[in-house]
Amino acid sequence: MAPGRVVIAAPITEATSQQHGYGHAGLSFALGDSAGGFAAQTLLEPGKGVLTIEMKINLLNPAQGERLIATGQVEKPGRRISVVRADVENEAGRAVATLLGTMMIVDG
Repeated sequence: MAPGRVVIAAPITEATSQQHGYGHAGLSFALGDSAGGFAAQTLLEPGKGVLTIEMKINLLNPAQGERLIATGQVEKPGRRISVVRADVENEAGRAVATLLGTMMIVDG
């Protein structure tokens, strides 16, 4: 973790897989959304938080392997809204998804 940047991971399990055994797109989305939100939160003062306004995902490759790793970073910080990006890959470094979204800064 660093200001404006967060790396998080999640395992690909039977519960988070789809019918072909790949990690479900919902796992990639949730992980990327969380990484982007946490990255935005690293730039906020105490007592502030973020809510996702919108998030776009491009699925690039099947989510194969044992876990997914998401790197979230702030592309443009703001006083009320921040733009974030998250790149999701598997443990071998293969790109799985790229997300771009907008976070609203809120109290609490």
